[in-house]
Amino acid sequence: MAVDTTRPSGTNAPGEADRRTLPSHEVRRQDRVVIRFAGDSGDGMQLTGDRFTSQTASFGNDLSTLPDFPAEIRAPAGTLPGVSSFQVHFADHDILTPGDAPDVLVAMNPAALKANTADLPRGAEIIVNTDEFTPRNLSRAGYDASPLDDGSLAAFTVHPVPLTTLTVGALTGSPLSRKEAERAKNMFALGLLSWLYHRPTDGTERFLRAKFARRPEIAEANIAAFRAGWNFGETTEDFAVSYEVAPAGRAFTPGTYRNISGNLALAHGLVAAGVRSALPLFLGSYPITPASDILHELSRRKDFGVRTFQAEDEIAAIGAALGASFGGSLAVTTTSGPGVALKSETIGLAVSLELPLVIVDIQRGGPSTGLPTKTEQADLLQAMYGRNGEAPVPIVAPATPGECFTAALDAARIALAYRTPVFLLSDGYLANGSEPWRIPDPDELPDLRVEFATTPNHGDEFWPYLRDPVTLARPWAVPGTPGLEHRIGGIEKQDGTGNISYDPANHDFMVRTRQAKIDGIEVPDLEVDDPHGATTLVLGWGSTYGPITAAVRRLRTAGESIAQAHLRHLNPFPANLGSVLARYDKVVVPEMNLGQLATLIRAKYLVDAHSYNQVNGMPFKAEQLADALQEVLRGN
Repeated sequence: MAVDTTRPSGTNAPGEADRRTLPSHEVRRQDRVVIRFAGDSGDGMQLTGDRFTSQTASFGNDLSTLPDFPAEIRAPAGTLPGVSSFQVHFADHDILTPGDAPDVLVAMNPAALKANTADLPRGAEIIVNTDEFTPRNLSRAGYDASPLDDGSLAAFTVHPVPLTTLTVGALTGSPLSRKEAERAKNMFALGLLSWLYHRPTDGTERFLRAKFARRPEIAEANIAAFRAGWNFGETTEDFAVSYEVAPAGRAFTPGTYRNISGNLALAHGLVAAGVRSALPLFLGSYPITPASDILHELSRRKDFGVRTFQAEDEIAAIGAALGASFGGSLAVTTTSGPGVALKSETIGLAVSLELPLVIVDIQRGGPSTGLPTKTEQADLLQAMYGRNGEAPVPIVAPATPGECFTAALDAARIALAYRTPVFLLSDGYLANGSEPWRIPDPDELPDLRVEFATTPNHGDEFWPYLRDPVTLARPWAVPGTPGLEHRIGGIEKQDGTGNISYDPANHDFMVRTRQAKIDGIEVPDLEVDDPHGATTLVLGWGSTYGPITAAVRRLRTAGESIAQAHLRHLNPFPANLGSVLARYDKVVVPEMNLGQLATLIRAKYLVDAHSYNQVNGMPFKAEQLADALQEVLRGN
């Protein structure tokens, strides 16, 4: 959904597109809100959160989201391992994170309540589906008695709502069975929250009709439940107050915006790279959480000439991608950490062949299968060194969901210009999270066109390793070009000719040349945000950008002086990184690992970088980081 940021604010009651509701209750203005939808994995919480997010984006608020999935494919219903949640933070100003703690929790069952109560601040509102608080469900969630009756929720404002009963009642006369009608309770909850926060509704109704176009009775039932939820909020005495959060027009650069997730932005960036390079885009992939959405999206982009190959395993996927690169395509393979381990030999082959290849690693909790649906930043050293021999590979890491688009273009630029495989390190938080993203004008995108070798380059011969004197890239010759026949393979090449060579001096030269090519890649200088001449620098990479920036803002508001810088390019580092680090007495590196970037910084620049680490499968909270940085500023 795209929205022009100049649109007026306002909302309509469901089914009344041209009329604004005149509320008879109190309306309070808020500048920001954090809402978490939580329920069983079959309760549709991801869809509910996604639709609320789309409504909020169309209204013009800035927002950030945090979907949280259970790792089990089918956890027992009503148990804590089966709880699925979706958190959305929206505001009338620029925001950076999905919020530290929810102001509102929608709990569809006892397990959802128990799994999330500890995150709630005092005074938070809880909307609970009382129909699910049966003795059996309470026992499954580990409750000895109902928390709705024992006073344990006294610190919160609790709204007991029989969501299932009300939904079934609203669908009286529907051709659906009772079980099918009960499934629409998430739409009842969405309607209630849409009323509570004055969200637009027309987009959701259009979405439901499109989603269930082949089952119109399902579409109309969900729409009826959605409208019933809105009307319940409008008429019940339990919700005497509703809330307004104004659009955040001043927080945005003028333009047309849409809500976008990191994986979708990355897929679109790869499509744009294919168009701007005038090369066919080929994806060789094997499904793996949380990277599969990129395969799904690119498989739909045949209109842009994209070809996707779902291979039988990770090794076949990257092998096909590397073959496509040899054939003249912009080649990509997508995976997560376990898949990178399987792809490592072929990545080394791509280093030896010096062919362009984009390797997308959507990082997740490890090791081994680890935490498939949780986020982590622990693949950095794997990307840097996880191959046999000296096999240097450039690394690019986006900082936000929207930046995944430009990071994909950047990775393609490096791969094509320098004839090298390139790692793009995203993670589960960026992949599934979303934010408003300004749709760029095509003329803003870089020109990525390359020239293939078409004629011999060494007298009457073609030397496949005769290098460009600036980039050290070798020529890219499409197979079948007359006179440009040459060998490929994993055995060391002779400089220039590409013939097989076991000569020690040649191997030393080729190893050093491949490293020099990577070291010489042109990347922008590191920008430092330091308005007050601080003595402490916070250095981050990847998805820690939002929490770090929010924490730094809090400290500066409190009168502290602290600098911030964020790395997109992790290999090679920006040329000015060493001089930047030397300016500060203290350098703090927050990471969702046990200190991998800090290790690289200490080794390369001999800087005593202080690590602040978290590996619990969740992104940092801004308050948590602010407290930790405050301790550093105090000398602790």
